[in-house]
Amino acid sequence: MKHRITHFTTVHPRTDTRIRVKEAATLARVWPGDVSLYVQDGKGDETDARDGLAVFDTGTPESGRLLRMTRGAFRMYRAVRRARPQIVHFHDPELLPWAMVLRFQGIRVIYDVHEDAPATVLSKDYIPTLLGGPLATGVRLFERLARAGFSAIVAATPAIGRNFGEDAVLVQNFPLLNELSFATPSPHEQRPPHFAYIGGITAIRSALEIVEAIGLVRHSGARLRMGGTFSTKPLEDTARVLDGWSRVDFHGWIGREDVRDILGRVRAGLVLFHPMPNHIRAQPNKLFEYMAAGLPVIASDFPLWREIVEGAGCGLLVDPQDPQAIAEAMQWVLDNPEEAAEMGRRGRAAVEERYNWEAESDKLIALYRRLIPDT
Repeated sequence: MKHRITHFTTVHPRTDTRIRVKEAATLARVWPGDVSLYVQDGKGDETDARDGLAVFDTGTPESGRLLRMTRGAFRMYRAVRRARPQIVHFHDPELLPWAMVLRFQGIRVIYDVHEDAPATVLSKDYIPTLLGGPLATGVRLFERLARAGFSAIVAATPAIGRNFGEDAVLVQNFPLLNELSFATPSPHEQRPPHFAYIGGITAIRSALEIVEAIGLVRHSGARLRMGGTFSTKPLEDTARVLDGWSRVDFHGWIGREDVRDILGRVRAGLVLFHPMPNHIRAQPNKLFEYMAAGLPVIASDFPLWREIVEGAGCGLLVDPQDPQAIAEAMQWVLDNPEEAAEMGRRGRAAVEERYNWEAESDKLIALYRRLIPDT
């Protein structure tokens, strides 16, 4: 069956929240039977019974970053080209060259920019320092060159949108309004003295600092519930020998239902990124998901994050590289349950008012209505 709309990615999993749960699912409900998602994970094809989204697997992922960016990207291009959709919507900078080829072949192309790619280059520890600056400049120039031929740019944050000018369509990665809400939430003061970290577990997302911090919290019952996958085996090995690891409940990768269950049983959520170029202007999905779940947040003290957190009055800001400061924020949440609960309520109210996917999805649908003929 031919689908008019195809999303594709070689980097993100088929369960990716922005790509599948929000964007592709939203479009599948508006254009039933017309939306597909192409991934590369070796898990086979499927059709989502809830919204009819067709997921196609382009094969086992390549071993190593270089092969993924070359051979894996070409396999993806070849599969999408054979499908001949009217619109393709891709999500990885490494697919830019092949997306340009698809555009030359008469397919409308949307580039969904999740991160500030040039700034991200500067944050990669595997890229030599002397190459970082020139490579980042090259990525920015290539993005601008590609932009001239694409049908649209979708930006995940205002800062990313500014990199592409006024024509970029801002579709922010805010949470689904009802996914993390609770009809009868467990009273904050009756919950165990637990904290949550959900997401990719990396050194620059303060993985080691938060493990150290939970070990410094004075409350003997304090624990950290950690859901996600460690970026490297050495990082996991290092985390497991820290004193704080004895207070960590490590869940590994977890699905959306398990995320909801954890967030409904903790006192606060942690989102603590190091001050890297691509982090300072980012809007982490988990920040807003904690708010949607009615949790106070403990977040990095960046200017943009301060504007969001202090603007909503929904949490505490700390130095993400200071385990003692993180621990003191956790202790404050435990020592002040009424104030912490009120922070959580204010965060939820901010999500209901402005930080929700429902409002963002309207902009995505409007973009597609402009690009798809006869709609």
